[in-house]
Amino acid sequence: MDNNILKRKKPSFAFIFFIVMFVALLFSMFITNKNTVATISYSDFLTFLENDNVKEIVIIDEKIINAKIIANGGVITPVTLDIPYADAELMKLLREKKVAIFGKTTKDGFLSVIINLLPMIMMVFVFFMLMRQNSVTNERGMQFGRSRAKLYDKNSKNISFNDVAGQVEAKRELEEIVDFLKNKNKYLDLGAKIPKGVLLVGNPGTGKTLLARAVAGEADVPFFHMSGSDFMEMFVGVGASRVRDLFSQARTAAPAIVFIDEIDAIGRSRGSGLGGGHDEREQTLNQLLVEMDGFESTSGIIILAATNRPDVLDKALLRPGRFDRQVHVVMPDVKERTEILKVHAKKIKMDEKVDLEKFARATPGMSGADLSSLINEAALFAARKDKNIVGDEEFEFARDKILMGVARESMVLPEKEREMTAVHEAGHTLMYYHLKNVSPLHKVSVIPRGRALGVTIGLPKEDSYSHTKEYLKDQLIILHGGYAAEKVIYNDTTTGTQNDIQRATEIARNMVCQWGMSDLGPVSFGQDDEPIFMGKEIARYKDYSEKTAEEIDFEIKKIIKFAQSKAEEILRKNIEQLKSLAKELLEKETMDDEEIRELLKIVPVSETVEVV
Repeated sequence: MDNNILKRKKPSFAFIFFIVMFVALLFSMFITNKNTVATISYSDFLTFLENDNVKEIVIIDEKIINAKIIANGGVITPVTLDIPYADAELMKLLREKKVAIFGKTTKDGFLSVIINLLPMIMMVFVFFMLMRQNSVTNERGMQFGRSRAKLYDKNSKNISFNDVAGQVEAKRELEEIVDFLKNKNKYLDLGAKIPKGVLLVGNPGTGKTLLARAVAGEADVPFFHMSGSDFMEMFVGVGASRVRDLFSQARTAAPAIVFIDEIDAIGRSRGSGLGGGHDEREQTLNQLLVEMDGFESTSGIIILAATNRPDVLDKALLRPGRFDRQVHVVMPDVKERTEILKVHAKKIKMDEKVDLEKFARATPGMSGADLSSLINEAALFAARKDKNIVGDEEFEFARDKILMGVARESMVLPEKEREMTAVHEAGHTLMYYHLKNVSPLHKVSVIPRGRALGVTIGLPKEDSYSHTKEYLKDQLIILHGGYAAEKVIYNDTTTGTQNDIQRATEIARNMVCQWGMSDLGPVSFGQDDEPIFMGKEIARYKDYSEKTAEEIDFEIKKIIKFAQSKAEEILRKNIEQLKSLAKELLEKETMDDEEIRELLKIVPVSETVEVV
């Protein structure tokens, strides 16, 4: 059984107090009612007294009479009654009737005192609880504007720069920051000023936060870390208050490092989009700007921040004196990917025969987070198969899952749709063997993955950072391969070409409007019109005439038409290969480059050319 289920919340003091009072009340009622006797009226008592039926009485506190009377049949019965008024004749009558008279006074015990004082105790307790609740509320109100920054725990497991694979330049910049904090005089003696702020910029998953954690592990100074969204609340002024409190704590602990993750949450450009001068985000940003380079000294405090949207940050935040440096955390190259895979592979039981360099070459464009996910997926797949170690097969599975998506093997397509999907993917595939500027084919599959009914993947032999016009034209032809195959075989097309057409149109438009790869020449047409608070492009600013717009549309259509006609031309010349490959795909469902070459007995027109 889960231990958490057995844990019970400790009862509060108020709960225990009420239980004790309730038990005491019940106990007193039980004691009081345990020895009860018959109660009679005062007039009946006087009647019994006049008839000589009262034998003896006990007067308690001059208020209560416990008497013994002779009832019918001569039985002595104890009774009790209250004296309603000061009866001066009572004692005279008792002496005349020769009744034995006794007196008694009561002394309240502790329980009786508690019972008598219970209402007052309850009132005092309720008042105390209300005051205590009010005190807690006020304390919370006072804490509301306090910074939520967490101080890095040195006793926890440290992450050093050795744990960060690749990112040589980024680590070099940050190592200088750490060295300044450890050997401050070395820089000050030369008159050097260390940057006040360092902005880590890079795509998601490249390791910006990991680098900041490495700085925290390396620097022997207090390290405050906080997310940009932690400054924001629904109440105006809280964000600015938290900024002030954060820097106040940092000044007290100086020299210190302050790390703000996802700073674009509060650092977006002012005066654009939603809100205005009194917007809570802008007030928070204004306070941050003042704290970083205002009248108050921030000597000994270094600000680290991370974002993947430097384009939306306010210009005042990026000027010298605030964030002096921008450290670009880039996508890893093949060497860095190998190092990253080795770092993550240390955490799993891996077969010694696994060649991580091979998988590094086969994962271009993957970030550090993607590679970490690849290692984890491989380990999960091995565990699912009850294996003790992770081998090549598991890494292949994990890579294909990340590249192509999860296979939906339970999805059953109608036979006609399976045939058309096989023809479509075969059309894409053949383009890889009849074009010059393409990457080698990795795999083709007609198993539905994600939202796609089939997928064809090519992987470059090495990393590339720019492409030629001819390379992009061949990419357009590959994208039209499926569309052309459907037209050649069925003289019809399906909705499965939607994604191919969208991607091809986007490439063609960029070739014309951004990259100058058309007859219109090297001219940039239009620019992104991006509301700063929306985060994504929702429109395009048109800075050209209607006539130019028509020419742009004509050039885009011309490029698309060329790619379509070229794809159809290649497939009509090799229609037997198309049919043969489609038939084989229906049987095997997934084929790689080696199987396809063996089936078609073809050699590419020329060796693959990679443009770097």
